[in-house]
Amino acid sequence: MIENEDQARDFVHSRCDERAFARLEQFTKTLIAENEKQNLVSRGTLEHIWQRHIADSAQLLDHVSHETSPWLDLGSGAGPPGLVIAAMRPDWTVVLVESRKRRIEWLKLMAHKLNLPNCRVEGRRLEQVETFPAGVISGRAFAPLPKLLDLSSRFSTNRTRWLLPKGRSAAQELLELPGRFGKMFHVEPSQTDHEAGIIVGQLKARQRAEVRANP
Repeated sequence: MIENEDQARDFVHSRCDERAFARLEQFTKTLIAENEKQNLVSRGTLEHIWQRHIADSAQLLDHVSHETSPWLDLGSGAGPPGLVIAAMRPDWTVVLVESRKRRIEWLKLMAHKLNLPNCRVEGRRLEQVETFPAGVISGRAFAPLPKLLDLSSRFSTNRTRWLLPKGRSAAQELLELPGRFGKMFHVEPSQTDHEAGIIVGQLKARQRAEVRANP
């Protein structure tokens, strides 16, 4: 369990090279400065930015065994987890979906500043994004689980890995899914918060079809 900023930095550093780590340092500094202009993240989390936002995002890589792209991140907002993944794995295609104008501008600016040509910002609602087969679908505080599955199942294939940081509501949200869907997912403990969880799983063709047929 990551307990402090030093541990968080070490955790992240062990999962990327020096150039990627430098990108993340630049990102955190810019995020802290920009947060004075717009409320990208809760101010109370800035003191623990590496633990709460960077390591919290980086831990998703532990649930991916190989290069898995494109990586689709829903409601990217301030950047985590999608922009952090893009900074750590710049050779992967990462698609950030965000509909709020100032957040779109922020994400595009950071993708440019961090020199991430494979990071694409879709500045629109998810419903308007053209369908493509995603290797990973992630989303932090995007929507309740049933709605999230309804909106994003069209991007899923048999191989798509769903990695959904759900904080302290993870177990409860999974329990609220119909049994046939719940069996396809499980909760992994977060390494940054002992009370939080990450919903991990895959949907087979039958489940995807059922989600689309019963929104």
